[in-house]
Amino acid sequence: MWAAACVPALAAEAPMQVYTRAKHSLDGEWKVIVDPYENGYYNYRYQPFDQQADPPKGAYFRDAKPDSPTDLVEYDFDRAASLQVPGDWNTQDPKLYYYEGSVWYRRKFDAPARKASDRVFLEFGAVNYRADVYLNGRKLGVHEGGFTPFRFEVTDRLQARGNSLVLKVDNKRRADGVPTLNTDWWNYGGITRPVELVVVPAVFVRDYRLTLASLEDREIKGSVQLDGARGGEKVGVSMPDLGVHQVVRADADGQATFRFRVPDAQLWSPEHPQLYRLEIASGADTLVDRVGLRTISTRGRQLLLNGEPLFLRGISVHEEYSAEGGGRVRDAKQARQLLDWAKSLDANFVRLAHYPHSEHMARLADEMGLLVWSEIPVYWTIDWANEATYRNAEAQLEAMIGRDRNRASVIVWSLANETPVSDARNRFLSRLAARARTLDDSRLLSAAMEKHYRTDDPDVAVVEDPLAELVDLVSFNQYIGWYDGSLDKLDRVRWQIPYDKPVFVSEFGADAKSGLHGDAGAIWTEEYQEELYRRTLRMLDGIEGFAGTSPWILTDFRSPRRPLAGLQDGYNRKGVLSEKGVPKKAFFVLRDYYRGRAGSAP
Repeated sequence: MWAAACVPALAAEAPMQVYTRAKHSLDGEWKVIVDPYENGYYNYRYQPFDQQADPPKGAYFRDAKPDSPTDLVEYDFDRAASLQVPGDWNTQDPKLYYYEGSVWYRRKFDAPARKASDRVFLEFGAVNYRADVYLNGRKLGVHEGGFTPFRFEVTDRLQARGNSLVLKVDNKRRADGVPTLNTDWWNYGGITRPVELVVVPAVFVRDYRLTLASLEDREIKGSVQLDGARGGEKVGVSMPDLGVHQVVRADADGQATFRFRVPDAQLWSPEHPQLYRLEIASGADTLVDRVGLRTISTRGRQLLLNGEPLFLRGISVHEEYSAEGGGRVRDAKQARQLLDWAKSLDANFVRLAHYPHSEHMARLADEMGLLVWSEIPVYWTIDWANEATYRNAEAQLEAMIGRDRNRASVIVWSLANETPVSDARNRFLSRLAARARTLDDSRLLSAAMEKHYRTDDPDVAVVEDPLAELVDLVSFNQYIGWYDGSLDKLDRVRWQIPYDKPVFVSEFGADAKSGLHGDAGAIWTEEYQEELYRRTLRMLDGIEGFAGTSPWILTDFRSPRRPLAGLQDGYNRKGVLSEKGVPKKAFFVLRDYYRGRAGSAP
């Protein structure tokens, strides 16, 4: 019985906390076959092999060998090239630098040791963009979305020896995708985050949620989700450093709720990123994690962290690390380097644009005392009227929130970036906002909106958008002095923002090639970028309710939209650091501004 013998499921999207569990890594060398015509997936009539009752050996997911000297099989993973996982294919093989299409990945492995009653899950950190997943010739399912985790239970599908895991990875851009066809970052293809096997007991702690519900009473509330439970199971929730141990029982759906006070707890903040050990135990399973306790809220035009005014000294960050020639961030070491660079600006905040970054980023931000904005790739103009596109965006939102909602560092969920106002767009984002509120009401909602100018006064910039009524933080991008007028315009513009909410400037900036110097009026030079930063920061300080900014961007990053030879060379050059981490002159302007802002609030 092959792939069509059972209907493949969509990849499981229900949250499952695996980061701190013992895992069996499948990272390392994978065999790959580049398949631009998708010959390994379709027959010559363009019919998918995995929908046939008896797929031929020519279907690559069968990982087949000839049975005789006359048996024609036109592929062989064992003789194929290799790529490293996690990693993108674009920067590992020069021939694949611009490639968009299908690449087949195969990894052979033996099943991990386990008890007869144990269960095994196959966990993927992220695969860009569509992943068709097969184990031992049978399809496990499909996942779409290049930046969110997914998993399959494989308990009954593992062989003791010689398992063949095959993925068809397709990064072709699609009009109905999220993101859609047009973006301003590199479309890295591949298995870009870890692949792991997770062994758990028959009944295990799948997920939990914990929040500081009352700042005044230091009251914590939360819930635990058991998988495989029948109801009535005991669940122990402990925070040993705070002397907390509570036993609750799961209901018929496997959920147990808890509530307790921690009057002596130190609250998490950028200045004191205190994390406490959390232990959740039920039956044979114990999940251990580290959590911070804090609140985030607004009061009129003020942001409040733990009830105190907060100014966000931020920087935007792409999940790209080119200092050593790589593309996508591959591990915690590279993630830490990006956050270290942000900290060197005296930043207390990072906007992780324009998609959910790896779990390493949020976990390290917890440890390092960096506040986080996390967003989904609803970017520019997507297919607002397409219900399948909406479901895709919602699934990515759910996966992002489900993975990171226990991270103290994460304070903002962002719904979109620079989306043009229309009725269809407004309905789409209204639905996303409502879903986000249902999933997590303990954080702020925002989106990077746009500005326009008053028709009767071109020096008055207006931020007015139906989306601003739905979010907690009025955020917008602006590029006065680069895409919008000259540097002198920065000295004239006044702002009209008719909302009694904090104002956050999510992007501003200008391109500068590292090492290119000249007059401050000459674009592309470090001096022009430096002067734009000086004037922009002075302008922003005049906005009522200005609660922070995350200039665009920490480091130069690859983009196919940036072909200008000798200056861009395939990179967006708006970084305050070069792609190698070398500071430009604007870096020091921003750092000095943040040092002056440290300890201040609007």
